[in-house]
Amino acid sequence: MRSPSPFATAILLAGGSGTRMADLAKDKILFPIHGKPTLQYSVEAFAESDAVDSLVIVHRDEPQRHAIESFLPSDRFSNIVWAQGGDERQDSVWAGLSAAPADNEVVLIHDGARPLITPKTINAVAQTARDSQVACVAKQTNDTIKHASPSGNGYILKTLDRSNIWSMETPQAFKFSLIEAAYKTIIANGQSITDDLSAIENNEIPVILIENERPNPKLTKPQDIAYVEFLLKDCTS
Repeated sequence: MRSPSPFATAILLAGGSGTRMADLAKDKILFPIHGKPTLQYSVEAFAESDAVDSLVIVHRDEPQRHAIESFLPSDRFSNIVWAQGGDERQDSVWAGLSAAPADNEVVLIHDGARPLITPKTINAVAQTARDSQVACVAKQTNDTIKHASPSGNGYILKTLDRSNIWSMETPQAFKFSLIEAAYKTIIANGQSITDDLSAIENNEIPVILIENERPNPKLTKPQDIAYVEFLLKDCTS
């Protein structure tokens, strides 16, 4: 049952070019997995969550927008806003933040190419950000991680303490005023970032990391397709 007072806006990033998918998928967001576009899995998860009432979709172009509109549950969200994606991920995020409702309390920023996110995890991340300002879905590494510095024909290796190594995933959730101000600073300083947590790292604000209950990979390269298909089949069977 949904909460009587949703407090968060979800920004779904769907405007990427997907160049690393080669010729296999011209638009990975719309690539069909078990009969549904990749993005539809995320849309359905956010629709089933208790915390999210408003949706901002950052799209690439009008044909893509029309395709996405065909599977949007328009009666679920009180507000659906469209924003044009930019050249880089951070440009698209800023477009989404600029389009979000001004009275928004919490914003969740999610890569539309991660179709395995669940309503339970969305609710946990949103509520944690509401209580503690910033929260992110993440996975603690089990691998041995090494820093490799080029040297001649090889590398100088340094083993890192894997107990402190986490892979960041999405959604990443923030108090809206905090991430909006952080992005304004990033833009003013001409900085380049690869994820949204990077925007607040210099502020020394504690981030609550929430380990996902299941794998949450991003569809990036052709070899990712079979893995994502397997995971989704396993989760829905």
